[in-house]
Amino acid sequence: MALVGSGASMVLFARHVTTVAHILALIVAILMIVWIVHYEGGANINSQDPNLVFNVHPLVMSLGFILMIGEAIMAYKTFPMEKIGQKFMHMMLQLFALVLGIFGVYVAFKYHGMSDSQNMTTLHSWLGICTICLFGLQWLFGFLLFWFPRAPPMTREMAAPLHVTAGIAIFLMTICTAETGLMEKSIVPNSLSEGQIINFTGLFILLFGVAVTVTIALRRISL
Repeated sequence: MALVGSGASMVLFARHVTTVAHILALIVAILMIVWIVHYEGGANINSQDPNLVFNVHPLVMSLGFILMIGEAIMAYKTFPMEKIGQKFMHMMLQLFALVLGIFGVYVAFKYHGMSDSQNMTTLHSWLGICTICLFGLQWLFGFLLFWFPRAPPMTREMAAPLHVTAGIAIFLMTICTAETGLMEKSIVPNSLSEGQIINFTGLFILLFGVAVTVTIALRRISL
Protein backbone atom coordinates (compact mmCIF):
# COMPACT_ATOMS: atom_id res chain seq x y z
CA MET A 1 0.00 0.00 0.00
CA ALA A 2 2.87 2.36 0.85
CA LEU A 3 4.50 1.64 -2.51
CA VAL A 4 1.24 2.37 -4.33
CA GLY A 5 0.85 5.65 -2.44
CA SER A 6 4.46 6.58 -3.16
CA GLY A 7 4.00 5.82 -6.86
CA ALA A 8 0.85 7.94 -7.02
CA SER A 9 2.65 10.83 -5.32
CA MET A 10 5.51 10.52 -7.79
CA VAL A 11 3.10 10.66 -10.73
CA LEU A 12 1.42 13.75 -9.28
CA PHE A 13 4.77 15.43 -8.69
CA ALA A 14 5.83 14.59 -12.25
CA ARG A 15 2.71 16.34 -13.55
CA HIS A 16 3.56 19.45 -11.56
CA VAL A 17 7.11 19.44 -12.92
CA THR A 18 5.74 19.03 -16.44
CA THR A 19 3.53 22.08 -15.90
CA VAL A 20 6.58 24.03 -14.74
CA ALA A 21 8.44 22.92 -17.88
CA HIS A 22 5.60 24.21 -20.08
CA ILE A 23 5.69 27.56 -18.28
CA LEU A 24 9.47 27.77 -18.70
CA ALA A 25 9.09 27.01 -22.41
CA LEU A 26 6.61 29.89 -22.72
CA ILE A 27 8.99 32.24 -20.92
CA VAL A 28 11.86 31.22 -23.23
CA ALA A 29 9.67 31.83 -26.29
CA ILE A 30 8.67 35.30 -25.04
CA LEU A 31 12.24 36.29 -24.17
CA MET A 32 13.56 35.07 -27.51
CA ILE A 33 10.91 36.96 -29.48
CA VAL A 34 11.49 40.14 -27.46
CA TRP A 35 15.25 39.87 -28.05
CA ILE A 36 15.00 39.28 -31.80
CA VAL A 37 12.17 41.72 -32.53
CA HIS A 38 12.91 44.55 -30.09
CA TYR A 39 16.71 44.49 -29.88
CA GLU A 40 17.80 42.92 -33.17
CA GLY A 41 15.24 44.43 -35.54
CA GLY A 42 13.37 41.27 -36.46
CA ALA A 43 14.15 38.30 -38.68
CA ASN A 44 13.77 37.74 -42.41
CA ILE A 45 15.21 34.80 -44.33
CA ASN A 46 14.80 36.67 -47.64
CA SER A 47 16.41 39.91 -46.49
CA GLN A 48 19.51 41.37 -48.10
CA ASP A 49 20.70 42.29 -44.61
CA PRO A 50 22.82 39.39 -43.26
CA ASN A 51 21.89 40.26 -39.68
CA LEU A 52 18.16 39.88 -40.34
CA VAL A 53 18.86 36.56 -42.03
CA PHE A 54 20.95 35.41 -39.07
CA ASN A 55 18.19 36.32 -36.61
CA VAL A 56 16.08 33.54 -38.09
CA HIS A 57 18.63 31.05 -36.73
CA PRO A 58 18.23 31.59 -32.95
CA LEU A 59 14.49 32.04 -33.39
CA VAL A 60 14.03 28.74 -35.21
CA MET A 61 16.56 26.77 -33.18
CA SER A 62 15.06 27.82 -29.85
CA LEU A 63 11.32 27.84 -30.57
CA GLY A 64 11.26 25.21 -33.28
CA PHE A 65 14.06 22.87 -32.26
CA ILE A 66 14.88 22.96 -28.54
CA LEU A 67 11.39 23.71 -27.20
CA MET A 68 9.78 21.32 -29.68
CA ILE A 69 12.12 18.49 -28.66
CA GLY A 70 11.35 19.14 -25.01
CA GLU A 71 7.62 19.11 -25.67
CA ALA A 72 7.97 15.91 -27.69
CA ILE A 73 9.82 14.25 -24.82
CA MET A 74 7.00 15.24 -22.47
CA ALA A 75 4.28 14.12 -24.88
CA TYR A 76 3.52 11.10 -22.70
CA LYS A 77 2.53 13.51 -19.92
CA THR A 78 1.02 16.30 -22.00
CA PHE A 79 -1.46 14.49 -24.24
CA PRO A 80 -4.26 12.63 -22.40
CA MET A 81 -4.76 9.81 -24.87
CA GLU A 82 -3.90 6.15 -25.39
CA LYS A 83 -0.20 5.29 -25.46
CA ILE A 84 -0.18 4.70 -29.23
CA GLY A 85 -1.50 8.24 -29.71
CA GLN A 86 1.13 9.63 -27.36
CA LYS A 87 3.85 7.76 -29.25
CA PHE A 88 2.55 9.20 -32.52
CA MET A 89 2.58 12.75 -31.14
CA HIS A 90 6.09 12.16 -29.78
CA MET A 91 7.30 10.96 -33.17
CA MET A 92 5.65 13.77 -35.16
CA LEU A 93 6.84 16.54 -32.85
CA GLN A 94 10.37 15.15 -33.08
CA LEU A 95 10.11 15.05 -36.87
CA PHE A 96 8.88 18.64 -36.92
CA ALA A 97 11.80 19.63 -34.68
CA LEU A 98 14.26 17.83 -36.96
CA VAL A 99 12.99 19.66 -40.05
CA LEU A 100 13.19 23.03 -38.31
CA GLY A 101 16.63 22.16 -36.92
CA ILE A 102 17.94 21.40 -40.41
CA PHE A 103 16.41 24.66 -41.63
CA GLY A 104 18.11 26.51 -38.76
CA VAL A 105 21.49 25.06 -39.75
CA TYR A 106 20.85 26.11 -43.36
CA VAL A 107 20.15 29.66 -42.16
CA ALA A 108 23.48 29.77 -40.31
CA PHE A 109 25.37 28.68 -43.44
CA LYS A 110 23.45 31.21 -45.54
CA TYR A 111 24.38 33.98 -43.12
CA HIS A 112 28.05 33.01 -43.24
CA GLY A 113 27.93 33.07 -47.04
CA MET A 114 26.34 36.52 -47.11
CA SER A 115 28.78 37.96 -44.56
CA ASP A 116 31.86 36.23 -46.01
CA SER A 117 32.45 34.42 -42.72
CA GLN A 118 34.04 31.00 -42.39
CA ASN A 119 31.87 28.04 -41.42
CA MET A 120 32.45 25.68 -38.51
CA THR A 121 34.98 27.76 -36.60
CA THR A 122 33.35 27.87 -33.14
CA LEU A 123 32.49 25.39 -30.43
CA HIS A 124 28.85 26.35 -30.92
CA SER A 125 28.94 25.30 -34.57
CA TRP A 126 30.70 22.02 -33.78
CA LEU A 127 28.19 21.15 -31.08
CA GLY A 128 25.34 22.18 -33.36
CA ILE A 129 26.35 19.91 -36.23
CA CYS A 130 27.03 16.97 -33.91
CA THR A 131 23.66 17.49 -32.21
CA ILE A 132 21.58 17.74 -35.38
CA CYS A 133 23.28 14.66 -36.86
CA LEU A 134 22.79 12.59 -33.70
CA PHE A 135 19.20 13.78 -33.41
CA GLY A 136 18.52 12.74 -37.01
CA LEU A 137 19.97 9.30 -36.38
CA GLN A 138 18.01 8.98 -33.15
CA TRP A 139 14.76 9.78 -34.94
CA LEU A 140 15.53 7.38 -37.80
CA PHE A 141 16.40 4.46 -35.53
CA GLY A 142 13.36 5.20 -33.36
CA PHE A 143 11.09 5.17 -36.41
CA LEU A 144 12.54 1.91 -37.72
CA LEU A 145 12.43 0.21 -34.32
CA PHE A 146 9.06 1.38 -33.03
CA TRP A 147 7.01 2.27 -36.12
CA PHE A 148 8.03 0.80 -39.46
CA PRO A 149 9.06 -1.88 -40.19
CA ARG A 150 8.97 -2.20 -36.37
CA ALA A 151 11.24 -4.59 -34.49
CA PRO A 152 9.97 -7.69 -32.63
CA PRO A 153 8.51 -7.03 -29.14
CA MET A 154 11.58 -8.35 -27.30
CA THR A 155 13.91 -6.14 -29.35
CA ARG A 156 11.71 -3.09 -28.76
CA GLU A 157 11.65 -3.79 -25.03
CA MET A 158 15.44 -4.02 -24.91
CA ALA A 159 15.94 -0.95 -27.09
CA ALA A 160 13.47 1.33 -25.27
CA PRO A 161 15.75 2.26 -22.30
CA LEU A 162 18.61 3.00 -24.67
CA HIS A 163 16.31 5.09 -26.87
CA VAL A 164 15.16 7.12 -23.86
CA THR A 165 18.68 7.61 -22.51
CA ALA A 166 20.10 8.63 -25.89
CA GLY A 167 17.18 10.99 -26.40
CA ILE A 168 17.81 12.75 -23.10
CA ALA A 169 21.55 12.98 -23.82
CA ILE A 170 20.91 14.55 -27.23
CA PHE A 171 18.34 16.91 -25.74
CA LEU A 172 20.92 18.08 -23.20
CA MET A 173 23.33 18.58 -26.09
CA THR A 174 20.81 20.97 -27.65
CA ILE A 175 20.77 22.91 -24.37
CA CYS A 176 24.58 23.10 -24.32
CA THR A 177 24.61 24.22 -27.95
CA ALA A 178 22.09 26.97 -27.24
CA GLU A 179 24.07 28.18 -24.23
CA THR A 180 27.30 28.47 -26.23
CA GLY A 181 25.45 30.34 -29.00
CA LEU A 182 23.89 32.79 -26.57
CA MET A 183 27.24 33.26 -24.85
CA GLU A 184 28.76 34.32 -28.17
CA LYS A 185 26.03 36.94 -28.62
CA SER A 186 26.25 38.20 -25.03
CA ILE A 187 29.97 39.03 -25.23
CA VAL A 188 29.32 42.31 -27.07
CA PRO A 189 25.60 43.14 -26.75
CA ASN A 190 24.24 46.36 -28.26
CA SER A 191 23.16 47.50 -24.81
CA LEU A 192 23.17 46.42 -21.17
CA SER A 193 19.48 45.55 -21.29
CA GLU A 194 20.00 43.37 -24.36
CA GLY A 195 22.77 41.53 -22.57
CA GLN A 196 20.42 40.89 -19.66
CA ILE A 197 17.70 39.58 -21.98
CA ILE A 198 20.21 37.18 -23.56
CA ASN A 199 21.40 36.01 -20.14
CA PHE A 200 17.87 35.46 -18.87
CA THR A 201 17.02 33.55 -22.05
CA GLY A 202 19.99 31.26 -21.50
CA LEU A 203 19.04 30.79 -17.84
CA PHE A 204 15.46 29.81 -18.63
CA ILE A 205 16.57 27.47 -21.43
CA LEU A 206 18.77 25.71 -18.88
CA LEU A 207 15.90 25.51 -16.37
CA PHE A 208 13.63 24.15 -19.11
CA GLY A 209 16.18 21.43 -19.84
CA VAL A 210 16.39 20.52 -16.16
CA ALA A 211 12.59 20.41 -15.80
CA VAL A 212 12.16 18.15 -18.84
CA THR A 213 14.88 15.80 -17.61
CA VAL A 214 13.34 15.61 -14.12
CA THR A 215 9.92 14.92 -15.65
CA ILE A 216 11.27 11.92 -17.56
CA ALA A 217 13.23 10.65 -14.55
CA LEU A 218 10.12 10.79 -12.37
CA ARG A 219 8.06 9.05 -15.03
CA ARG A 220 10.56 6.20 -15.21
CA ILE A 221 10.69 5.90 -11.41
CA SER A 222 6.90 5.78 -11.11
CA LEU A 223 6.51 2.98 -13.68
